[in-house]
Amino acid sequence: MNETITQGRIAELLGDQAEYLLNHVCKTIDASQLTLPGPDYLDRVWLNSNRNNQVLRSLQAIFNHGRLAGTGYISIFPVDQGVEHSAGSAFAPNPMYFDPENIIRLAIEGGCNAVASTFGVLGIMSRKYAHKIPFIVKINHNEFLSYPNRYDQTLFGTVKSAWNMGAVAVGATVYWGSAESNRQLKEIAEAFELAHELGMATILWCYTRNSAFKVNNVDYHTSADLTGQANHLGVTIQADIIKQKLPTNNGGYLATKHGKTSPLVYEKLTTDHPIDLCRYQVLNCYSGRIGLINSGGESKGQSDLAEAVATAVINKRAGGMGLILGRKAFQRPFREGVQLLHATQDVYLDKSITIA
Repeated sequence: MNETITQGRIAELLGDQAEYLLNHVCKTIDASQLTLPGPDYLDRVWLNSNRNNQVLRSLQAIFNHGRLAGTGYISIFPVDQGVEHSAGSAFAPNPMYFDPENIIRLAIEGGCNAVASTFGVLGIMSRKYAHKIPFIVKINHNEFLSYPNRYDQTLFGTVKSAWNMGAVAVGATVYWGSAESNRQLKEIAEAFELAHELGMATILWCYTRNSAFKVNNVDYHTSADLTGQANHLGVTIQADIIKQKLPTNNGGYLATKHGKTSPLVYEKLTTDHPIDLCRYQVLNCYSGRIGLINSGGESKGQSDLAEAVATAVINKRAGGMGLILGRKAFQRPFREGVQLLHATQDVYLDKSITIA
């Protein structure tokens, strides 16, 4: 179960992208300007911070669990799609995951550092598993049953409830750029402050959301410049880890003609290479002092393994801290899900895959 795949296998999975991703040299932001993950990451960053001893212990619990324990990298298994989409759309491909215990089992057998899910999923199994794998409670969600659909994150419970079930961290989403973002910012900043007081770490899903971010049929919700700024807002409210979608393009500020940017963002700090675009996201996380984990995205079937490994390579070589990967793992047979999680972790365990 703990055998790792080789770089040759990783290159095989990457196919014609192998050379492009594995041998890229970043000439925009030099790696020496970043705080990079490593076994001593918590000492280098957090001992100088305002986080209390209990928060440091909670962070250490995450970093010291699973197959990536002691590396400074993290692999988190998240399942909140039963709310964010619908339980049917999320779990119909594999109905065993209607049962919360199987979600936690997959995180454990998948060698993850932590499992992130809803109050209900983690609460109903907390006595059995809270001491066996770090719990991260997602405290707000976009409830998608109301008609017409709306895009708004709503609190589903309290930070104290998450603490009572033994969670070491809370997670939340802010839809930056949405009409409701100011309210969400205030709610989550206050929730994170309380979480820190209680000794829990905080993880922010930093998503952009506004119909104006689609221009001439091009979707800029995952542009490097807009997601980079979302990250910067996230670390400003003292998120300890930032979760962000992998950038797919750039120039969101330019296309939407709103906000302020600089020509240097596009001329000097980024190129069109995915590693360089992701590095700009890392730069906005206080130059890597706050770890960036990228999401694995939706399940597309047979291409999932290759796509997940490519995302891991891009994140690691950009200076990121790991992946938070859900649907690609749980929307397939249990054992295949375990193997997919292990394959992405193997990228971070492979010392020959270095920072670009």
